[in-house]
Amino acid sequence: MGVRKNLRTAKRRSDLAARGPVEVIEENGRIRAARAAALAPPPTTGSLADLPFSNAAEAPEATVVRRRTADGWLPVSAAAFAREVTDTAKGLVAAGLEPGARVGVMCRTRYEWCVLDFAVWAAGGQTVPVYATSSAEQVEWILRDSGAAHLFVETAEHAATVEPALAAQEPRPRLWRIDPAADDRPALEQLAGLGREIPDEELTRRRAALGPGTVATLCYTSGTTGRPKGCVLSHGNLHAEAANTVELLHPIFKEVTGQTAATLLFLPLAHILGRTLQIACLTARIEFGHCPSIKPAELRPEMRSFRPTFLVGVPYLFEKIHDTGRETAERLGRGSSFDRADRIAVRCGEADLARFLGTGKGPGPGLRLARGVYDLLVYRRIRQELGGRLRYAISGGSPLDRRLNLFFQGAGIAVYEGYGLTETSAAATITPPLAPRPGTVGRPVPGTTVRIADDGEILVKGGIVFGGYRNRPRETAEVLNDGWFATGDLGTLDEDGYLTVVGRKKDILITSGGKNVSPAPLEDRLRSRPPVAQCMVVGDGRRYVAALVTLDPEAVAHWLRVRKRPSGTPLAALCEDPGLVAAVQRAVDHANEAVSTAESIRRFRIVEGEFTEENGLLTPSLKVRRAAVAAAYAADIDALYAQDGPGR
Repeated sequence: MGVRKNLRTAKRRSDLAARGPVEVIEENGRIRAARAAALAPPPTTGSLADLPFSNAAEAPEATVVRRRTADGWLPVSAAAFAREVTDTAKGLVAAGLEPGARVGVMCRTRYEWCVLDFAVWAAGGQTVPVYATSSAEQVEWILRDSGAAHLFVETAEHAATVEPALAAQEPRPRLWRIDPAADDRPALEQLAGLGREIPDEELTRRRAALGPGTVATLCYTSGTTGRPKGCVLSHGNLHAEAANTVELLHPIFKEVTGQTAATLLFLPLAHILGRTLQIACLTARIEFGHCPSIKPAELRPEMRSFRPTFLVGVPYLFEKIHDTGRETAERLGRGSSFDRADRIAVRCGEADLARFLGTGKGPGPGLRLARGVYDLLVYRRIRQELGGRLRYAISGGSPLDRRLNLFFQGAGIAVYEGYGLTETSAAATITPPLAPRPGTVGRPVPGTTVRIADDGEILVKGGIVFGGYRNRPRETAEVLNDGWFATGDLGTLDEDGYLTVVGRKKDILITSGGKNVSPAPLEDRLRSRPPVAQCMVVGDGRRYVAALVTLDPEAVAHWLRVRKRPSGTPLAALCEDPGLVAAVQRAVDHANEAVSTAESIRRFRIVEGEFTEENGLLTPSLKVRRAAVAAAYAADIDALYAQDGPGR
């Protein structure tokens, strides 16, 4: 009986692994394209505005969202969510929102953002996300370019920030506060009151007028250079992304884990990845909650209380989880034990991967025993910090260090990578759950084709590709040709259709010796090692490659505490400390392992300050603004090349 059950389980998993087959296209002995058939047929009618109402009709009592309150996580049923969307949408209609008009939302990741998104659609409008950290100048540009008629902000500080932007618009957009002043009511309550006289038939009529090709949102790229561009995304684009990823991943998750899927959203909902994840959860009726911060110290308590079974994050999060584990062990005098646990996890991860790929049998008895010991001492504690139920995670935004990926695999959390842009409605590729390949960003999302151009640029085609940039026909024509979107990234495809991203086309450095160097692989690996916080590789037109490095304040504080050094030790003294310099050098050595000698970092300089979104050196999606950093640290870059030979 047990044998038959195991055979049935193996057959089911084999069938699931075969979902979303990928066709690989070879030309002149080179893999040029990979194409994945759609798992979710494109809709011919309707829009995402219908989603809350179809959920309420099909499963009214099902919990779709858990809302954070002072008393814990309050379950919100499909019917209750649809009612709140209806009340808010009617209020927008009563406030004068016309079909096709745009509504800005400047808010951290929270429940009200979700309600507003679907309410704007139900009222026939288009949502314009604005990062909660945006400056007045950025808000002014987005409002002017989008022509938004309404703007929702979260706090009094946001209201003060946007006031100059609102004053510059004609007509002036109406401002709403999600968290109200002391003598006022929250925006959603105000809207519910305004909309009482609007009949249900008005919303039904507006929703019926929408279709897959109707514009759903204008998402402004965070912009490493120049002004943000408004990406025009349709309801069909967002449906193609959400529905196909759900069909690819959700059945496998349920089969392998036996868990009911639940996740905590903490990525900014102004970022397309957080937004499409929210839509995907509602599509599959996967329970989710919201956390307004990605800072580990603020996120960890929410993880422990919500207890997600999977999450979607960026490499920074996984790096900080690993670093916090090491710091905790060192603080308890068990640093060497953590280092052994780290090595065991990576070896187990490698062995697990070999089993997946059919090139090995998995961890042997000795390795399994060692993993069991360190699971009690280290790995279980890491999982507990993430709520205790987490089995899977998806990392996007930039490549995750392969060794770090293997560490989490060995520690019991499989981290899969994806790749995409705002213009591709988030993920264009994703790692198949039953066929991981660390170091790559996976295979095309079902319904998508990825092609490598003659110069190595990654091209994407499919239902996820946007319609163009608002008010920018020339820039649209430069990146869209016959349905193919030119991403600006460089990459390669292997014989199984897995994509490896090499770096940004425009970021390629050419040394004075004529060597082409992509800084991204070096920077990604360098950031993955403490005490490095942020970094930027330089060398364009120079004799060799070098790097600016900032120190992680938490890692430095921990380093000083362990060594019983004063917490206020100035940076100048730290830069001369052999131990700390050696730690940075180890991070540089790790980065250099990924490249040839000619491409390696030969000098580095520890610089004061941090690269942050607040000082304009990082985008809201945590990408380095290279020109801004080069200008801010011009003297430090010159100092890197002031001597003839390599060194620190």
